Amino acid sequence: MATMTIRDALNQALREELIRDENVFIMGEEVAEYDGAYKVTRGLWKEFGDKRVVDAPITELGFAGLGVGAAMAGLRPVIEFMTWNFSILAADQIINHAAKMLYMSGGEFNIPIVFRGPNGSAYQVSSQHSQALEAMYANFPGLKVVMPSNAADAKGLLKSAIRDDNPVIFMEQERMYGMKAEVPEDEDFTIPLGVADVKREGTDCTIVARSMTVPMALEAAEKIKEQFDVSVEVVDPRTIKPLDIDTIANSVRKTNRLVIVEESHSFASVGAEISHQIMDSAFDYLDAPIKRISTEETPMPYAKNLEALALPSVDKIIAAVKEVCYL
Repeated sequence: MATMTIRDALNQALREELIRDENVFIMGEEVAEYDGAYKVTRGLWKEFGDKRVVDAPITELGFAGLGVGAAMAGLRPVIEFMTWNFSILAADQIINHAAKMLYMSGGEFNIPIVFRGPNGSAYQVSSQHSQALEAMYANFPGLKVVMPSNAADAKGLLKSAIRDDNPVIFMEQERMYGMKAEVPEDEDFTIPLGVADVKREGTDCTIVARSMTVPMALEAAEKIKEQFDVSVEVVDPRTIKPLDIDTIANSVRKTNRLVIVEESHSFASVGAEISHQIMDSAFDYLDAPIKRISTEETPMPYAKNLEALALPSVDKIIAAVKEVCYL
């Protein structure tokens, strides 16, 4: 095991896959000579050259479309968006082409492409750069959606995403790039897509969290244990689509309570889908209504204090667990 940041784990995964498969290449804005806006592609251009690590102009629709065409021709592109907010400009290529090509070609064209970059809030970048877009992309058949919450998951899931024959939406979190964890040093270390992970065992309440809200949930679980002697289980879906609802439902059947924490807005969110599926499959096991914590229904404020009020927090999670446990 080696301790590294999420940024370095992603970099290591990209490097290993570039070595492993000559069909893999990276394209995006500033990914080459500048080493990436967030340094995830640091050193790769110098090592692999400008045919494998390609700087693109500021035209998300253009280089996303180039990536889809390259995938149709047998390559395995990794397309980096400087932020998923900018992917909205490329939504036609992602939703209407990458997601649908296998179906519309009658199985003739797989699209082995990964679209990756930071999703959700950063630090004081205001409304147009702080959106969590996973629910939007998860709504379309043909796309897989992945959201790692630590360095090991980031590496293992990204390697699996690159090897997958389907288009994968790989959503990182800018606030988390510097977070460290132990990562297996095995170059063949992968984590299968569609498998959730229980980050903390518990018996009294389940918290389902993803991406940035996972460390929040773990901190809240520790404080709840210390203050109220309540045992909280934390489940990280890791892959939003396909969703491992069985692991979540099994946890709810054990704890009889559920709190869902997400950085996206609540309306038509992934949390809403999880709530529905749990009501459908484990309703009789619930001893309290499901509680959801989301970003407030407002464009993200620029002011630091207002931004903090809008986002999920450890205190909000603790209050929700207290509510469902009738404390």
